[in-house]
Amino acid sequence: MGIIETQEKIRKLLADRNAILLAHYYQRNEIQDIADILGDSLALSIEASETMADVIVFAGVQFMAESAAILSPDKTVILPRSDAGCPLADKITAEELRKARAENPGAKVVTYVNSSAETKAHSDICCTSANAVRIVNSLDADTVLMVPDGNLARYTSQFTEKKIIPWKGFCYVHDNLSPGEAQRAKDQNPGALFAAHPECRAEVLAMADFVGSTGAILKFARESDAEKIIVGTEKGIMHQLKKQNPDKTFIPASDNLICVDMKRITLDDILSSLLEMKHVVTVPEEIRIPANLALSRMLEASK
Repeated sequence: MGIIETQEKIRKLLADRNAILLAHYYQRNEIQDIADILGDSLALSIEASETMADVIVFAGVQFMAESAAILSPDKTVILPRSDAGCPLADKITAEELRKARAENPGAKVVTYVNSSAETKAHSDICCTSANAVRIVNSLDADTVLMVPDGNLARYTSQFTEKKIIPWKGFCYVHDNLSPGEAQRAKDQNPGALFAAHPECRAEVLAMADFVGSTGAILKFARESDAEKIIVGTEKGIMHQLKKQNPDKTFIPASDNLICVDMKRITLDDILSSLLEMKHVVTVPEEIRIPANLALSRMLEASK
């Protein structure tokens, strides 16, 4: 079966099942092209909490589908590939977080949405790369423990007077972008602006003309007068950058900016998961209820 035929079958099944397809910007191009909602973690979290659909098909990774199940327990949430995980989310466990809280009794815990449901359940509030600074500054504590992404925590610390304790985790895709690679891209493209994701290393972010989430990078590209932009985030975003700005040139800061887990899902996976209504993601109530509180606080603070 060809790509277009598979896409058409998926769209028909979505309609038949009163289902909605949510897709992250890092997904394969052919999946992005048929998504009902395409976005970054914050936009997709909001959509998952507000959709009237009966079924949510999440073309993303495990923590995203879990978040949808947490926010919409009355919906059926499907992750087309059960092995689409997130190494960053695995950098902290609920037990490690409980221990860290005990060691920092006065700190509020801000947990990146790139984390397990159980980790969220032991958090005060969640954040995304788009709203991390706003979330931290909304808290009434002087000390904040930010987990699991240390690079995001260190970046956020530049925009707050609060003491931020960063966790030791990182996203391998962004952390692997070296200053040398970023500098080579800049040297090979004189005059080009460099936009980077806050999950990158501090040394790389110091070289950037703009730092922001995937959604923010897309907005920056649309509004910038620059004809060339070097992009320091997962290569999946290039599809939308080129579609939205056909008159501009986008250069990946490295050819290695690929998230293997985000690329696991194929059109065939989506089709078979819809046909069989398989790979349903659920979260036990004893975890879902406190995790929902942390996510809901984030959504309220983001308004």
